Amino acid sequence: MRSERMVVQAARLAFLGVLFAAVGFAARAQAGPIAGPAADSFPLATDVRLGGDEAQTRFVMDLSRKIDLHVFTLADPYRVIVDIPQISFRLPPKTGESGRGLIKAFRFGLVMPGGSRIVIDLAKPARVDKAFVVDPADGASARLVVELAATDRENFLRKIAFDQRFARTRTAPSREQQTSAGDARPLIVLDPGHGGIDTGTKGPNGQIEEKDIVLDFAMRLREKVESLSKYRVLLTRSDDTFVPLAERVRFAREAGAALFISIHADSLPRREGDAQGATVYTLSETATDPAAARLAEQENRADVIAGVDLKDQPEDVAGILIDLAQRETKTFSVQFAQKLIGTIKQTTRLHKEPLKSAGFRVLRAPDVPSVLVELGYVSNKEDLQSLSSDGWRDRTAKSMAAAIDGYFATYSAGARAGSN
Repeated sequence: MRSERMVVQAARLAFLGVLFAAVGFAARAQAGPIAGPAADSFPLATDVRLGGDEAQTRFVMDLSRKIDLHVFTLADPYRVIVDIPQISFRLPPKTGESGRGLIKAFRFGLVMPGGSRIVIDLAKPARVDKAFVVDPADGASARLVVELAATDRENFLRKIAFDQRFARTRTAPSREQQTSAGDARPLIVLDPGHGGIDTGTKGPNGQIEEKDIVLDFAMRLREKVESLSKYRVLLTRSDDTFVPLAERVRFAREAGAALFISIHADSLPRREGDAQGATVYTLSETATDPAAARLAEQENRADVIAGVDLKDQPEDVAGILIDLAQRETKTFSVQFAQKLIGTIKQTTRLHKEPLKSAGFRVLRAPDVPSVLVELGYVSNKEDLQSLSSDGWRDRTAKSMAAAIDGYFATYSAGARAGSN
């Protein structure tokens, strides 16, 4: 019977989870995100200036006080990464969208609690001649200075090879965040896409950013699900913080998630026409169509946007176990995706092909059923109006909570039938 098969599948997943731990997939499960001090206590960045030409270029950022910095370079594309303590960026609109000399453009933002990052996109290979921060003096602000000089690819890559690789640690969910003793309620992990320096897609006027839309929606969904009193809910981020894709997956696995939902909002280039409506994606190495492949590639580049490409590939020794678990997990993922589509179509517009699959890295947890939900297209006028509406967000979040409840109700019914 189908219900018996579901129970067997669940048991196999639990057993495989033990095996994963034996081959090194169980990792940190100690500390969680730590709340930082008030935003106004951070140093301020108030202006940026570029000077020089294609032989030598200087980057200067005015700061309210002196800070430490760590600088390194990355190739393909050529970038200079400046890691600094968390600061508040009070810079003019469109800062960084254009460059000068060796600097093509630059971006900046919060990359982790307590840490900010400046990513300088280079027009061609360049070496960092100097990188320092000048103390404020004689009424002038403190200044962060990066001096660049042109070089060739060979020397650029040689410098990377000899540099000490920058290591940034991230903590896992705290014990308080994870399963409390005796609480057997299923854990649902909601993953608001993007965050921090990675803004995601933007509305036509540039004022509405995907990272803000999906964070607000995830918080509303958490409230709706928790109000059912049947489930525990965690978010991979609860503020404007960048979280690498691999860490989002690791967060869900280490917390013991029973379901993982990554939330996004798509955008379609004008040359590709118009599209609208919500879409639900499951994992597949073969994309449903070119649009799904494009979206997966775009989302999978999130770590590159922040300056560090973290490709967390599984260990060879666990490859067979992962393959087995993913086959079982995919079945549950598709079942939830179908339940979700059938439920939310009552409250929100769906894409003409609402169920798709592609190779999203964020869906690769081998033992956690996972889906990626595109709420709509910020490039579509009607969808953008919905995505910006409190009423639409509440209705859609309530509908998604009902789909989650329906999915677990089916699962529980199967488990009860199998135990009789």
